Amino acid sequence: MQMKKISPCLWFADDAEQAVGFYTGLFKDSRIIGVTYYSEVGFDMHHRPAGSVMSIIFQLEGQTFTALNGGPLFTFTEAVSLQIYCKTQAEIDHYWNALTEGGDPAAQQCGWLKDKYGVSWQVLPELLSEMINYNDARTTDRVMAAMMDMKKLDMDTLQQAIDGGAAG
Repeated sequence: MQMKKISPCLWFADDAEQAVGFYTGLFKDSRIIGVTYYSEVGFDMHHRPAGSVMSIIFQLEGQTFTALNGGPLFTFTEAVSLQIYCKTQAEIDHYWNALTEGGDPAAQQCGWLKDKYGVSWQVLPELLSEMINYNDARTTDRVMAAMMDMKKLDMDTLQQAIDGGAAG
């Protein structure tokens, strides 16, 4: 398989297999490409049992990722998030509901959430960029004000803001 020039690597303490299973089960166009295992070589550095999963290369919607079981040294932060662009409210609801189960949607806003593995996601309408970059400042302000009041984004409410129905 030809690897893409740039591909995200997600560092998990020790649950990369569970996370990849969850993500590949959630996205229709997904697959596991390969798995590597720790050996005894380097044990003094990695402290992982020989034969345990080191990394998994997988794809979600055509994007290649690596999931690494690297131990608890590093954790995820909101400084990096994965964005899911959705065509419909039903699609937003689907991903939001699945990713917040066991995760932390309460600490986020504007379509951001943290899943049960600590990975930050943004579940967004495909047209969000157009909605917040509207051709007049008052409309943009209404859309931004409406969005700032939301955790999970609601496309109807955002459209009402564009139409002038939501105060900013």
